[in-house]
Amino acid sequence: MPDRATQRFPVLVMNQISASGLSRLSAERYQVGKDVTDPAAVLVRSADLHGVTIPATVQAICRAGAGVNNIPVPAMTARGVPVFNAPGANANAVKELVLVGMLMAARHIAPALDFVAKLDGASPDLDKKVEDGKKAFAGFELAGQTLGVIGLGKIGCLVADAAIKLGMDVLGFDPEITVDAAWSLPSQVRRAGSVNEVLRASRFVTLHVPLVAATKGLVNESNIGLMRADGVLLNFSREGVVSNSAVLDALGAKELAHYVCDFPEASLLGHPKVIALPHLGASTREAEENCAVMVVDQLREYLEQGHISNAVNFPNVSMARESAYRIAIANSNVPNMLGQISTAMAAAGLNIHNMVNKSRGEMAYTLVDVDSPVTEDALAHIAAIPGVLKVRYLPVQA
Repeated sequence: MPDRATQRFPVLVMNQISASGLSRLSAERYQVGKDVTDPAAVLVRSADLHGVTIPATVQAICRAGAGVNNIPVPAMTARGVPVFNAPGANANAVKELVLVGMLMAARHIAPALDFVAKLDGASPDLDKKVEDGKKAFAGFELAGQTLGVIGLGKIGCLVADAAIKLGMDVLGFDPEITVDAAWSLPSQVRRAGSVNEVLRASRFVTLHVPLVAATKGLVNESNIGLMRADGVLLNFSREGVVSNSAVLDALGAKELAHYVCDFPEASLLGHPKVIALPHLGASTREAEENCAVMVVDQLREYLEQGHISNAVNFPNVSMARESAYRIAIANSNVPNMLGQISTAMAAAGLNIHNMVNKSRGEMAYTLVDVDSPVTEDALAHIAAIPGVLKVRYLPVQA
């Protein structure tokens, strides 16, 4: 645990994290490195934490990206540890790659490049070979085509907007669209009532959903046949969202024209109608910097103020400081928890100045500002309440 007198937090960095983010962790308050012991927080990109012993000192895990499949989220939730990510920080990078994927499929760029690479530059009839060969790569334009967007978060909204500016018609579907996403969605996007409606009506279909139980195999053997025979399916979300066997069967039966993805799974390699990229979605300098800055700022707010934003397993919670003495409590979302916490504080002689409590599913989180310093005994008394998972004391630092 960090020293409460100085609140200098050790932060373990398990991947290469952009210096733009790490520089926001001041040396006065943070010890940052790859060999940190007893860390208060872990910063990670692709490192797989499943099967790794995560020290009991860890108070937060931060993923400098959107997906958290490499983090044991349920286990961290049970310990009262928030898992932060950076939704939308890499959205522009992914949007641009989706546009590249559509253009590669529509204009047959990959086979055309392969054709040119195999030409003999010393051949006297090079120009004739180029003119004769290019006929095999005639494509079509994006303008006037229908793009179906499944998942209308930050990335989906940006893709929809870019497609509209290219002259495409856009059909969107997201049963759990947020208010913020709805506000940012271009008005020209037509709303679909189901995944199947999008598959049936679109020349291009692009997926932008997280990999959870409800989205695993979202496009599969039972619905891929709804797509047009000249259709293009794009997957820049997660590999498991699409059934690769269903894609290969559809391509083999000429019921699908192209599959474009960011996941070069073994069964897809070498297929002439598959464009597989090596997980380049967020591989830009700008995206890496945006992700690092976003999660580091979220981590600082959590460790220093107790605020939570963009944690995949906690509610968003913030409260303006009205006292120098703050307690942050992660607890199970069960009846009478606030009553027990208030009773424990009263027994310790603590007067509650301000309090906020929010819940998300089975998890709840409480911030309390009190009017006087908090003793170790008082914190232990609160921590002993059944259902309390973690208690942190966050006094204002001099």
